[in-house]
Amino acid sequence: MSINKVLVVDDSKTELMFLTDLLTKNGYSVKTAENAEDAFRRLAEEKPELILMDVVMPGQNGFQLTRAIARDPQYADIPIMMCTSKNQETDRVWGMRQGARDYITKPVNAGELMAKIKALG
Repeated sequence: MSINKVLVVDDSKTELMFLTDLLTKNGYSVKTAENAEDAFRRLAEEKPELILMDVVMPGQNGFQLTRAIARDPQYADIPIMMCTSKNQETDRVWGMRQGARDYITKPVNAGELMAKIKALG
């Protein structure tokens, strides 16, 4: 399966703009969400083929949201990549335990992100 539609979940408008711009320039269709509630609304509108998930967000954090999405039979097949400033190995391991398929730290290296997305697709 090739990935075309990406949902970016991040509470930072700067990160949303950066990732949207990067992904769009690389041929991806991008939707954004700023929190868990927004993310579930976007999922209901149109199912993405990849979710890029921030961890540190108000309300439900990215780990909790990843677990909720990964355990929902309707969305469990969507790969989730944590995209966060939390760069400790324990954070990466915890993210993967919640259901993430990959983990990348900010500041995002464009080449690394594109390679990871291609590897998932």
